[in-house]
Amino acid sequence: MPKPGLRMNLLEVRHLKVHFPVRRGRFHRVTGHIKAVDDVSFGLLAGETLGVVGESGCGKTSLGRAVVRLLKPTVGQVVFEGEDLAAMGGAALRSRRRQFQMIFQDPQGSLDPRMTVEDIVGEALDLHRLAPDGRARRARIEALLQAVGLRPEHARRYPHEFSGGQRQRIGIARALAVEPKLVVCDEPVSALDVSVQAQIVNLLRDLQDDRKLAYLFIAHDLAVVEHLSRRILVMYLGRVVETGEARSLVRMPKHPYTQALVAAVPVLDPESNRRRSLLPGEMPSPLSPPVGCSFHPRCPMAEARCRTEPPALREITPGHRVACHLA
Repeated sequence: MPKPGLRMNLLEVRHLKVHFPVRRGRFHRVTGHIKAVDDVSFGLLAGETLGVVGESGCGKTSLGRAVVRLLKPTVGQVVFEGEDLAAMGGAALRSRRRQFQMIFQDPQGSLDPRMTVEDIVGEALDLHRLAPDGRARRARIEALLQAVGLRPEHARRYPHEFSGGQRQRIGIARALAVEPKLVVCDEPVSALDVSVQAQIVNLLRDLQDDRKLAYLFIAHDLAVVEHLSRRILVMYLGRVVETGEARSLVRMPKHPYTQALVAAVPVLDPESNRRRSLLPGEMPSPLSPPVGCSFHPRCPMAEARCRTEPPALREITPGHRVACHLA
């Protein structure tokens, strides 16, 4: 039983693993596994935003897709409102999908070019029978479009008639159509111009306040993640290397990888003494990750034990955990 006054998590991810088999040869034998997500755990409160940040290939998109069951976890639990989605299938999973939705990175590729906006947004309403008749359906679609900053007459147009930012607003309206409690945002602004990015981020924040949404916000831009998130999860090669309250993690990063991500954020203040620096080297292949600490080949502070001993994710201050021998 939870302690009095203690809020229960809407989502609990426990020791989640997503491994993809690599097949080679004439008989397509499994010769290895890509460990896209490798033993990740976290909790998410209702109405909270948890940011997930890391370079391309770190496993954050696979994590998001596993949470909404677009990918089936290899091992672990995805407990949503007390039910393990990872163990669900068929009708049971379909009935729960209303409660969690996903906003995709590419607003053009995620929208069917042959469907009007009305059909794109209304498809989920039809699937879950949320509108009793055509009039109610149209009224609900218009309300959704207005909520994301589009006009009712946009409902009759096709995706190619909109800008990138407008297409992403359509994707957001589609995700909100079924009134979810959790939305996984997979790089929702990375394909947009900088000026449009700010508009979409502010829209997501306003919608969260109005609808009490929980976000799992995935991005490679630490500045964007900090702006929207209460807590941040930093991933590298499928594992969590640091997690904590957003502001303190960005202001005082403890893991060398997080420090490198912070240093790579563009400096907008001309009077700032900080200079932007880029992380050297490339991320190793998840098919054959380094022995010991996975970051040691790129770490300027690596010691002998970093090359042989994997660091545990340990708490260094309340709510702030780091997987580094030197932290």
